[in-house]
Amino acid sequence: MAGGQWSEFFSACWPLITDHLPLKMNKIRLLFFATLKDRAGCGHAEVELPEGATVGDLRALVGREFPATAALLTHALVAINQSYAFNEDCVPENAEVAFFPPVSGGDGQEFPTILRVGNEPLDLDELVEKITLPTTGAAAIFTGMVRGVTRRGDPHETVCLEYEAYAPMAEAKMAQVAREIRERWSTVEGIAIVQRTGRLNAGTPTVLIACTAAHRDTGVFEAARYGIDRLKEIVPVWKKEIGPNGEEWVEGDYQPHRGD
Repeated sequence: MAGGQWSEFFSACWPLITDHLPLKMNKIRLLFFATLKDRAGCGHAEVELPEGATVGDLRALVGREFPATAALLTHALVAINQSYAFNEDCVPENAEVAFFPPVSGGDGQEFPTILRVGNEPLDLDELVEKITLPTTGAAAIFTGMVRGVTRRGDPHETVCLEYEAYAPMAEAKMAQVAREIRERWSTVEGIAIVQRTGRLNAGTPTVLIACTAAHRDTGVFEAARYGIDRLKEIVPVWKKEIGPNGEEWVEGDYQPHRGD
């Protein structure tokens, strides 16, 4: 058989050969947060996924492996290696894939930027001092607190909130929020974005967004408001409401877009 005929023969046979070869399987590390962690019964697990499989394929696999999560998976958010991912995206080998509900609500820049996720108490004086420059004449600060009484739905008492975060991704998304603030308000000088985690009693500050600028009429109020609103959309932090009559994860409904 001539060389060209061998090539044609091999090209025709190769699909038949590969159809019978075993699929290459990639190991995937799963992370579950908030309600999904409760339903899965664990915070992390490992699964194998065929090479070339998509996020949609992985959703289906997780639903089979962790059937108690199935009802939540249709609206669960997915992050691959700390970036939001979508059903059509391929899952790379050895990826870290996080499943979580919609978020409940210094990176080398010239101006100071503080980004923190942790269980340390908020020190307002310290944070404002660190984002104050000699040119600073105004600071807009928002601090969220644990309500002792919640009027969402039926009014009910809250003893404490338990905050959980996907910390590495949360800090990366906080940095994104800070960049977005600076893109919209070039007059902003310092930015602090701090989220507490763990169990926090009623009356305790839980989150802080602070922006400083030379003057109060430079958009500093709007920048701080944008910061807390954006944090509630894309920074992966959740809270469990704990009261006299039980506990419940509080989830949002924002679905991130590509690029969020």
